[in-house]
Amino acid sequence: MTPETADYLGKARESLGKARYLLDLARYSDEAARAAYLAGFHAAQALIFARIGRAVKSHSGLRTTFARLAKDEPRIDREFTRFLARAYKLKEIADYGVGPQSAVSTSEAQEMIEIAGRFVDRVAEILA
Repeated sequence: MTPETADYLGKARESLGKARYLLDLARYSDEAARAAYLAGFHAAQALIFARIGRAVKSHSGLRTTFARLAKDEPRIDREFTRFLARAYKLKEIADYGVGPQSAVSTSEAQEMIEIAGRFVDRVAEILA
């Protein structure tokens, strides 16, 4: 594993820890979902960097590149590609949403954290 790949995985784990803290102790479901997305984002960057030797520059570029790489990797569940898209939408709500309909529920945040945890673990397993 290259130092860059290890750094991306380290950032993914850090974001996952923040997500758990934000939901379990602080009860901030919006911010927890945002951190769960970032855990997946950095895990995906780790895999992308390991496969193509560079990181992508945008969120949409990350989702597109990860989906392309994931389709040829049987150890990556398609759930993770869907997770990146869905969690990004929740991140947008956390970042830009206003009004009572612009909130992430506790159950949505918990689900994103659970999937992000499996995602980070799977990428680490693949890259080990």
